[in-house]
Order: sequence, then structure tokens, then C-alpha cells
Amino acid sequence: MGFLFNRNEAQPRIVQVKAKHVNSLKFTVAAVLIVVMVLMTAIIRLSTQTEQQRHENSRLQSQIATLQGEIDKTEQNALLETAQKDGQRSKAVSYLADIQSKLKRINEYMSKRGLRNISFRKLNIDEKPKSETKLYADFNNYLDRLVTTIAYTPMGYPRLSSFTSFFGSRGNPFDFGGSEFHPGIDFSGHKGDPVKCTASGRVIFAGRAGGYGNCVKIRHNNNIETWYGHLSKINVKEGQRVDVGQLIGKVGSTGRSTGPHLHYEIRKNGQPVNPKQYLSLNL
Repeated sequence: MGFLFNRNEAQPRIVQVKAKHVNSLKFTVAAVLIVVMVLMTAIIRLSTQTEQQRHENSRLQSQIATLQGEIDKTEQNALLETAQKDGQRSKAVSYLADIQSKLKRINEYMSKRGLRNISFRKLNIDEKPKSETKLYADFNNYLDRLVTTIAYTPMGYPRLSSFTSFFGSRGNPFDFGGSEFHPGIDFSGHKGDPVKCTASGRVIFAGRAGGYGNCVKIRHNNNIETWYGHLSKINVKEGQRVDVGQLIGKVGSTGRSTGPHLHYEIRKNGQPVNPKQYLSLNL
């Protein structure tokens, strides 16, 4: 039995196989291209997002820097404001301290004159001032003037003792039954007892003065003078500056006197005035 080969039948099969390979290659290439395109799109998108993120970070950093600058400025302003308030408070505290010091000096003047101290409300310098420092400065200046006025105004007693004779008309101890004008106040005492001036001022006379005996005359502010007569000893010199409460002499019985005592006289504009009105402080 024989086999017969037909050449015309084998050729179409080969052509069909080749066509299948070509189609498969095209599909593979297309798939690769699609994958490449997807990857490129993803890369481009990722790159774009990264750039946007970088810009956003830069913007945020700029905002943070701006906010930090504003915070620093606010803190600086707060510090400056606090420093200014502290400076004003320091000034106020300084004024209050000066005020308390002057009030203490006023009471020292009172004590030297034999007067009772003035009761002042104690200021607490630790408290925050309730008003502007100018008010404290004005009050401080007022107290300066007050201290000066008190220091140079005769007040109080040249010596602490009882009175033996007052200002005005009195019986003449050297002319029984007669009367005379007494221009001052007499204080009792013993020879050698201290005599102190009742105000700061300048000694305009220190020596013998007729019926006054050994006498000291001191000039103060506002044309006021104080005279101290019948002294046994004079402790100051003419032209000397004296402070309130300073020892100027000692009790005696020189001049027109019946015994040891102090004659105290106050003159204003050259005329004798009643010393009684100067024995206490009336503000």
C-alpha cells in the first residue's frame, strides 16, 4: 500500500503558524508600551506631587517664620512694657521712701521741741501705686517745703519746765503795785540748765543786752526772730548757723532778773508776738 504526499496542502499550515507568532509579538509589544506609559504617568504624577509638596513645605516654613517673628515682637513689646511699668513703680517706691523719711524727720523736729509726734498713716511701699508717679513727685515736693517750713519756724519749748510769767501785762517785780508789758514767756529753771533753740536759723546777736542780761538772738524765715535772755552762759557766736534743738546757752539770772529762769521771746517784723501760739504745731 503506498502513501502519497500533497505539497499544496502543507504550505497553508506554515503560513498560519507565522501569522500567530506575529500577532503574539504585537500583543507583547503593545502590553510593554502600556506598562511603560503607566509607569511614566506614575513617575510624572509622583514628581509633580513631590514638587507641590516642596512648595507647600516652603510656604509653611515661611508662615512659621512670620509667626515666630510676630511672637518675638510681641514678647519684646511685653518685656519693654513691663520694664517701663517696673521703672515707674521704682520711681513711685523711691518717692514713697522719701516721703516716709521726711515724715520721720518732721516727728524728730517735734520731739526736739518737746511736742508730741504727729500721727501719719504709714505708707506701704510694697503696694502697687494707684496713681501716676507725678502725684507722688508733687507730694514729695510738698513735703520738702513742709520740712523746711517746720525746721525754720519757731515751735515748741526752748526748755521743758513750768511757766513763771506770760506774755502781756503783768505786775512789775521791781515796782510793787505797778504793772508792765512783758514781751515774752518766762520758764522756770536752775542755773546751768540747758537752753535749746526752737528753730533753725542764724545767730544775729550773742552777748550782753541790757535788762536781758546775756542774750542770744536768732533770725529765722519770714522775718521771725527768737530771743533767749538772762543766760548764765552763751554757747554760740554771732553769725553762726544753728539747727533746731541745738544747745545755745544755759539758764541764768543775768540782767534784770529776780532769780534763775529763761526769758523766751518771739518777734515778727521787729514786733514781739505771743510765743504761746508757737508752742504747738498747727497745720
